[in-house]
Amino acid sequence: MGSDAIVTDNALDYGDALPDGGALLGLDLGTKTIGVATCDAGWRFATAGKTIPRSKFTKDCGKLREIVTERSIKGLVLGLPRNMDGSEGPRAQASRAYARNLTQALELPVLLWDERWSTSSAESAMIGQDMSRAKRAEKIDSHAAAVILQGAIDTLAGGGF
Repeated sequence: MGSDAIVTDNALDYGDALPDGGALLGLDLGTKTIGVATCDAGWRFATAGKTIPRSKFTKDCGKLREIVTERSIKGLVLGLPRNMDGSEGPRAQASRAYARNLTQALELPVLLWDERWSTSSAESAMIGQDMSRAKRAEKIDSHAAAVILQGAIDTLAGGGF
């Protein structure tokens, strides 16, 4: 594993692992799907991408590796599902374990980003675009990943860590 392949929830440490910036991949990890979003190398705009059906880790990782290679991804931002009081339960621990496995498999740094309100923010934005309920259900995970990634890159690019 590369020396820059860390898992952290500290934006400063993550930014230090990516001194030259680079495109990032945002992930909203669900029990049935993984929402995917990407951003530009300058960390300005997050864009919703695919929703990948969850499978075994090896298969999930293969699909993510394809995106990483295709988009020249330099780091990952994974949503961390905290409870509303900020504590962490079993889902957060599962996300931390997934992040550790990802950083080892892909040799990329992973920033764990608080995902509270990401799904509801994504849903509100899609309703504002007058998107049908069926279309929202199909795209909610990738749009939530974009909300997670945008929050992270706003902090990283603005130095607000």
